[in-house]
Amino acid sequence: MPQLTLLQLNDLHAYLEPHPELFWERGRPVIHTAGGLARIKAYFDQVRADCSGAVVALDNGDTMHGTGPVVAAQAEFMPELLNELAFDGMTAHWDFGYGPDQLARLADRLKYPLLAANIYAEDTSERAFAPFRVLERGVRVGVLGLASNIIGDMPPRFGRGLRFTDGRAETRHLVQHLREVEQVDVVVVLSHLGFPQDCALAAEVPGIDVLLSGHTHNRLSEPQRVGQTLITQAGCHGSFVTRLDLQVTAGRVELLHHELVQMHDARPSDPALAGRISEALAPFQEAEEEIVGHTEILLHRGTTLSAPADDFLTAAVAHAAHTDIAFSNGWRYGAPIAPGPVSRLAVWNLVPHNPPISRAELSGTEIAEMLEDNLEAVFARDPWRQRGGYVKRMHGVVLYAKVENPFGARVQRIEIGGEPLEPDRQYPVAFLTNQAVPSRFGRDRRELPVRALDAMLAELKTRGPVVAAPPSVLLV
Repeated sequence: MPQLTLLQLNDLHAYLEPHPELFWERGRPVIHTAGGLARIKAYFDQVRADCSGAVVALDNGDTMHGTGPVVAAQAEFMPELLNELAFDGMTAHWDFGYGPDQLARLADRLKYPLLAANIYAEDTSERAFAPFRVLERGVRVGVLGLASNIIGDMPPRFGRGLRFTDGRAETRHLVQHLREVEQVDVVVVLSHLGFPQDCALAAEVPGIDVLLSGHTHNRLSEPQRVGQTLITQAGCHGSFVTRLDLQVTAGRVELLHHELVQMHDARPSDPALAGRISEALAPFQEAEEEIVGHTEILLHRGTTLSAPADDFLTAAVAHAAHTDIAFSNGWRYGAPIAPGPVSRLAVWNLVPHNPPISRAELSGTEIAEMLEDNLEAVFARDPWRQRGGYVKRMHGVVLYAKVENPFGARVQRIEIGGEPLEPDRQYPVAFLTNQAVPSRFGRDRRELPVRALDAMLAELKTRGPVVAAPPSVLLV
């Protein structure tokens, strides 16, 4: 009986070399070194050499954006490095951060297709990318790609000229097409919708054998099974990959083995690829070597309600804008920073796109409405209403919430500077990007001549070591 091995990478976020990664041990956050494309290549090569059956390697996207050096280079050196891993397809999300034209140019240099059944040219039904591909490997595998459906809600440059859907209708139609017309033995959906959405999709659409999930950075030590569909996800930053061994029989796909494979220091590395990566990153070596400050605490983003790295970021934003309040997105990516000396590169990687700081006046009522909307985007009972990020990061605000309540009843109390929020008062706030403070809120919105990285570097220089901040969100 034919066997098929699937290898999955998701949410690399342009971490090309081994890096600090966050782990939890005995209830506490710790750091271990993990990841690196050269390690992943060595592992993929080993699996391909050892397997007697077919091997298919797939990339869920969030691949070519996420570290300062790669963003500064517009990912120009990424395709040739990624080609070394011999993927069979990818989909996308933050990869659109350079704009659709640049992503199309990068994708043209890949030796495998970017698959996205749910992206169309604006105002048309013409797809911007191939929706699927069929692989003949002794077993016939249909791979259907679904890009992130929130790209259209991000800054306009991300999706200019394109239209995005949640992919449900497309998946229903194309799974049937793959089964009945393409006569595939195995249907694999390569998705960047997010784990809750992918579970919902598997429940709604019959006929998916395997759903490789991305976007939400889940480390699944066991696959989730929804009906007959197996769902996997492999963390982020290339610190893990998924291996899924399947046995394929007529009309049935059986799980033989699943492994969440950590790319730890003991794993071999492909020396040729490691050398090419070092060469590509050489112009940015100075940023890695320059020490710009000190932290007394572990700076990470690994928690949903608030996180130390973003406490540092939002404090820096508020101080740079001379406000008491600051907001930022609940971004998931970004390697943690260990207590001790802090390099310029480590700070840059927290906000690699380095957006400008903006300022506006918001009423107390608007702040409450904005936070209620944000809690819905994170904790909505309907997974299709979730947007895949963490709770908005805040400085100068304490939010008391009941996340189990329905929309409109989650915010219980808000304090500003230790005092209750005043609905009619106008509050000066600083923020990063219109996703942190949507454009429908506030007055006198203006962009300031200072960017996130400059603010964080100034914070380290003028305010000394980073220390722990009190929580900004409390569940009551």
